Amino acid sequence: MTTLTQHQPLPRVGFAFLRLPILDSYLLSEMIGPFFFALGAFLLFWALNIFFLAADYIINQHAPFFLVLRFVVFRIPQATPMAFPFASLFAALLAMGRVMGDNEVTAMRTAGISVMRIALAPVLFGIGMFLISYSINEWVAPASVDLSTRTFYQIIYHTDALPVEPQFFRKDPDTGNTFYVGQVALDNKTMIDVQIFKPAKYGPWNETLQAKSAVVQGSVLNLHDVIDTRYNDEGFLTNQQRVKSISIGLPLGETASQFVSQVNNDPWTMSSKSLRTQVNALQAQGIGGTAMGNLQINLADKLSWPFACIIGVVLAVPLALRFGKRGRTLGITLSIIAFFSYYLMVSAASAFGRNGALNPFLAAWLPNIIVGVAGVLLLWLEER
Repeated sequence: MTTLTQHQPLPRVGFAFLRLPILDSYLLSEMIGPFFFALGAFLLFWALNIFFLAADYIINQHAPFFLVLRFVVFRIPQATPMAFPFASLFAALLAMGRVMGDNEVTAMRTAGISVMRIALAPVLFGIGMFLISYSINEWVAPASVDLSTRTFYQIIYHTDALPVEPQFFRKDPDTGNTFYVGQVALDNKTMIDVQIFKPAKYGPWNETLQAKSAVVQGSVLNLHDVIDTRYNDEGFLTNQQRVKSISIGLPLGETASQFVSQVNNDPWTMSSKSLRTQVNALQAQGIGGTAMGNLQINLADKLSWPFACIIGVVLAVPLALRFGKRGRTLGITLSIIAFFSYYLMVSAASAFGRNGALNPFLAAWLPNIIVGVAGVLLLWLEER
């Protein structure tokens, strides 16, 4: 029998299995500060840019200051898909550049740690930021931008002008009917080229209405010169006839100004599911062109832009390992150059995708593919 003659240390009980390896936690801690600095700077620049553009309404149109401020604040989440990739790129360049400049990477490699192992923590950081960015862009930004846009219309109501946006979709959540309007006249009530898609129980559509013009009266849309097309449960056409006029209720009994509001046509106020519904509606009618290209690009961007968080880190790590000893100024410069180069590629690819010269989904992902392949190749060269 053993007798304790002094206090023995108790065994440490904790969540050791949740603790990151020292190397990974060290690199992640180096990235957090630069990430939040870059994210805050980007969002501040975004907000100030919008505010100065909106300041005209305060100065010349005498719109309430706090109304304009609310418009700006709730517009900020729209920058999430661009802000997070830039901040991830910036954080990886500065963090890895610092440890490279202090010869810590040289010590790691001397100890037998590979470049791929060193890059693991930054890549995991990029994956985490991708998930956060995607979640904000999918569920937070639509509601926030919706409120911002509604606030903008409140600002507009203090002025003489009211913007009218052509080519918009609406969906009635109660009936499932999808509305498409080609053009809106200046009276904000008369619409040209109106199409309504009524969903079927089993097939895509049970009935489609195509009208040359329509007028909103109260909460009712009166269609004129209508082609009424009916389908069976298998989606095959069963009957088509011309009707002089048809009346149908607007979604949730909206007024004319609410129905034509750009809030319901802005891709930033819609989730991937809503955008996919619009794409399917156009495809079911064989409609293509620029309208279809825009929708498909916007749908693909919902995922491709947040995914750039991972791509930015994959590119930043080998660049930092190669140029990190030249100081933080070069890291900041490389961040700006890389981001704007990526943005130019996104703009160019999107232009080709919208006009049909390139598959829209390929156009949305092409910059990520190019930059990602370049980053992986640079990592492989550093490893060798």
